[in-house]
Amino acid sequence: MDLADLISLRKDLHAHPELRFEEFRTSDIIANVLMSQGYRPSRGLAKTGVIASLQGKNSGPSIILRADMDALPIEERGDHAHVSRHVGQMHACGHDGHITMLLGAAAALAMNPPECGTVHFVFQPGEEGGAGAKVMLDEGLLEQCPAERVFGMHNWPGLPVGSMATCTGAIMAGGWRFIVEIKGQGSHAAQPHLGRDALTIGTMFVQEAQVLVSRRSDPLVPAVLSICTFHSGVADNILPETATLGGTIRALDAQVLEALKAGMTRLAIGLAQAHNVTISVHFHQPYPVTVNTTDETAQALAAMRQVVGEEGKVVSDMTPSMASEDFGFMLEKRPGAFVMLGNGASAPLHAPDYDFDDTIISQGIAYWVALAHACLRIH
Repeated sequence: MDLADLISLRKDLHAHPELRFEEFRTSDIIANVLMSQGYRPSRGLAKTGVIASLQGKNSGPSIILRADMDALPIEERGDHAHVSRHVGQMHACGHDGHITMLLGAAAALAMNPPECGTVHFVFQPGEEGGAGAKVMLDEGLLEQCPAERVFGMHNWPGLPVGSMATCTGAIMAGGWRFIVEIKGQGSHAAQPHLGRDALTIGTMFVQEAQVLVSRRSDPLVPAVLSICTFHSGVADNILPETATLGGTIRALDAQVLEALKAGMTRLAIGLAQAHNVTISVHFHQPYPVTVNTTDETAQALAAMRQVVGEEGKVVSDMTPSMASEDFGFMLEKRPGAFVMLGNGASAPLHAPDYDFDDTIISQGIAYWVALAHACLRIH
């Protein structure tokens, strides 16, 4: 596949985004491209996942190279020709580019396989809140692809085009989503003493929850508690009986995450007792901290330097991100490394005007190829 074909493919994927575990068209395209390069893809893990394997010239160890597939429920704001054709859906995180780069690497490696071992190309659905990596693992990914090491890559707006970055240890935060449900007693707005206003108690919860980070967490360990939704009331003269809050907690340390969860539960119990209401906190969609292992990070950095060429464009001590990434599930099972590929001055990830920079496709492919050859070289 030449670069023009890959760019055309990327734009087609962008124009036809599909949400988590609904990537049927995307899965078909990936499988067809792989078959055109001589692979025999396997399908079905996590519903829409696609896997292909390449045997090197000799027997040896194996590695997983992974790309995520799904889009986001965002209405795209753009005027380019490949703008999303699906209302309320767009590739706002660059997974269309991730797919394209891994397909390009699969094509390049098919023409020049590593010296030994096996490369498993894993196209994973459901990264955006669906924990698709965990689903694939639970359904037998490592039994089907018995890899010793795992590697992932993400485009990174704000990092200059031509640059790459990673770090040893925690590179992306672990996180939980949560829903807080408050039930009091409704009343006329002119007679608040006859009710137990869930809305007012909800605002107390919002304020007090921030103290869990500002006064209960070690300031040297990054943590975030964000309440993002607040639903209460239907009329301007009725004090509401219920309130529902939603949000997320993030941290670079698993113990800090557990402490935040425990703190939110204590806060709910205390406010409920103080105001004679019922408050429940439900945690869901856990993502682990994404932790790069030392040797595999060194291998990734060596491949980056081979591709980038200029030492100044390889960042080996990247500041970790408080965003979460389900590749952390794979790194819990196997050593590996997650790296960032500069996407320049594009809009931020998950923004309605974001787009993947097609000029970095070649660099992403070159990194995957260099990494595979480095990991599967006969010593």
